[in-house]
Amino acid sequence: MNGRPQDATTPAESSGTHAEPGPGAPPRQGPLTGLRVLDLATLFAGPLAATMLGDFGAEVIKVEHPVRPDPSRGHGPSKDGVGLWWKLLGRNKRTITLDLSAPGGRDTLLRLAATADVIIENFRPGTLEKWDLGWGELSAANPRLVLARVTGFGQFGPYAHRPGFGTLAEAMSGFAAITGEPDAPPTLPPFGLADSIAGLATAYAVMTALTARERTGEGQVVDMAIIEPILTVVGPQPLWYDQLGHVQPRTGNRSANNAPRNTYRTADGEWVAVSTSAQSIAERLMRLVGRPELIDEPWFATGADRARHADVLDEAVGTWIARHTRDDVLEAFDKAEAAVAPIQDVRDVMTDPQYAALNTITTVDDPELGPLRMQNVLFRLSATPGAIRWAGRPHGADTAAVLTELGLTGDEIGALRAEGAL
Repeated sequence: MNGRPQDATTPAESSGTHAEPGPGAPPRQGPLTGLRVLDLATLFAGPLAATMLGDFGAEVIKVEHPVRPDPSRGHGPSKDGVGLWWKLLGRNKRTITLDLSAPGGRDTLLRLAATADVIIENFRPGTLEKWDLGWGELSAANPRLVLARVTGFGQFGPYAHRPGFGTLAEAMSGFAAITGEPDAPPTLPPFGLADSIAGLATAYAVMTALTARERTGEGQVVDMAIIEPILTVVGPQPLWYDQLGHVQPRTGNRSANNAPRNTYRTADGEWVAVSTSAQSIAERLMRLVGRPELIDEPWFATGADRARHADVLDEAVGTWIARHTRDDVLEAFDKAEAAVAPIQDVRDVMTDPQYAALNTITTVDDPELGPLRMQNVLFRLSATPGAIRWAGRPHGADTAAVLTELGLTGDEIGALRAEGAL
């Protein structure tokens, strides 16, 4: 069974799309249905964590400043004045406005917190406390609350007060130092890598804290520093340095752990990537490219030794690939059971048959822009799948509805608006 819906319109239509209720209706039953999340965060780790929870049924209420909305609404390209990044990051979220620094905004947030399971925020340490919305006040309003605090450097330490972004984490973690060609400058990724990793880690941390709550009955604080998850992802570098004094150098597309491992240009000007992490794959590849004698070399027996002879192996593989078109290369590797992939840009991704089979790119109907194609939910569950119920909503679109559900009267909502708290 495919655990993900085909998209967000109706299953009976010939397009194979799937209908979901709108923002004011109860969500389709997912594994996190019944969980309420307040997303107070911006750019990008905290909001992404909330998106991941919303994709699997949590009710996510996005809280934005009345005048300064989440900057992701203005990041990157837009269409008809509507930011496209927000359509992805804001999906499955109801949107309200609230000025937390205003007395009415503070009081309303505490009322919302009393109904919530999770709050995700990414203000600098001390900001919530300045507004009398720290852990003491929030946990008093709701002892079962989980508060996820996502910052660049964590809640304490010499850098805690600094503004922190994913770029700084990519630099500090060692990622940039090992990325790029050996004689070229360190390279930063052209997308939010550290933020995205931290967002996934935050969703995991929240679910861990919620599981603990099932045993203890009490919530707790999640302290997520963006500089930390990416340090885990770059591998055992601290261990290598601790035990061996080894500092991993920049090696471009090559690996210090196996070879051949590189990108190679085909006869028709396309590019493919090759990996030989397994010894058996490396041997099959040498037979495929007509260099079986290299398998008998003493240095061919381990990945690290092969990496020390990467020039020889790259020449063997690169010469063979350069004589064949990309389609022929992919077909030959497939028959030989060797590991290869085309270097694809987003145009290729949108038509790739494997992504199509997995429904990785799905279609969501949006009232503002019409059908939108975007990444589907992150993984498939056979019994309780996730779903994209709607794309990112306009700024403050659900303020009145959410506050009315909270029990505020029309007069109270009007007073908050007059105060500038909404």
